[in-house]
Amino acid sequence: MELDQSAVSIDVVALRFWPDDGQVTFGIARRPRGPYEGRRALPGVLLGLGARLEGDARRAVTEKLGVPADHILAVGQLVTFDEPNRDPRGPTLSIAMWAVIGQYDGDTLAQWVPFDDHPRLAFDHDQIVATSRGLLAGKLWRDLAFTRALTGEAFPATRAVSLTATLTATRPDPGNLNRTLAGIEGLERTDERTRVRATGRPAAVWRWVTPP
Repeated sequence: MELDQSAVSIDVVALRFWPDDGQVTFGIARRPRGPYEGRRALPGVLLGLGARLEGDARRAVTEKLGVPADHILAVGQLVTFDEPNRDPRGPTLSIAMWAVIGQYDGDTLAQWVPFDDHPRLAFDHDQIVATSRGLLAGKLWRDLAFTRALTGEAFPATRAVSLTATLTATRPDPGNLNRTLAGIEGLERTDERTRVRATGRPAAVWRWVTPP
């Protein structure tokens, strides 16, 4: 199958950071047909005629990863890749999107893999993942819709550390991170504490206090 010269693909970095997850992972699945049959890839679809980017990003995550539509918490745009030879079927642009996936039960097509240890992906998806990671790190604690979808409505400080470390590939200084959190409008440090490890002090809990 050859692609139309004006084809645009939507490729999604779908992020998972559920309560029991120690780090952020992203979803991939095996391609059922060529090109790259059997290779793992990000969920992607060709942009439909008259379709919107967010709608087709959601469609890609649902169709390719098997994620229930109502568990896609938030979606946004990252960057465009325009390498002419990125798809062996013909020239196509790829618009990279992000999505945050809420927790759900049941088997899906998805394999959730860490940024630092994932299999080689089809097309230019390794480059998309590497570039997107840096862009996502820049959005964290700045883009509140993105951040809040990942953290949930309340989260321990240790979880903020894990989230930041995953996306920036560097463990943050706790003091600097606390100052960052304290400066975010609508986010407050509560008097609650929760134990997240068998040893050590219970972690402070942060909570969003404004409507989502």
